Amino acid sequence: MLYNLILLEDQPGGGMSSILMIVALIAIFYFMMIRPQQKQQKKIRQFREGLKEGDRIITAGGIHGKIVGVRDDSFMIDMGNNVKVRIDKNSVYPSASDAQTDAAAQNTKKD
Repeated sequence: MLYNLILLEDQPGGGMSSILMIVALIAIFYFMMIRPQQKQQKKIRQFREGLKEGDRIITAGGIHGKIVGVRDDSFMIDMGNNVKVRIDKNSVYPSASDAQTDAAAQNTKKD
């Protein structure tokens, strides 16, 4: 135990450098993982809030349909042949085709 105390006395600023290392790791973790995930969640939330009657969607389970009714927490979708199903808003995600459409729209704005 005395040996450990002697070693700590020999290191100038030994405790401060470890605190700085921990703060740096937390900052890196925030900017590399947490912040991008928050941006993605915000984008998905805006997508869901922007859906309206007549939009075509694909659910997380792979069901394709057209929105025929909107409530606060659910959609009524028509899957064809007069088959209607109520689904939770949280089961709808932007599809790859939506991302391609958004990218094409942004490219036309730049031109």
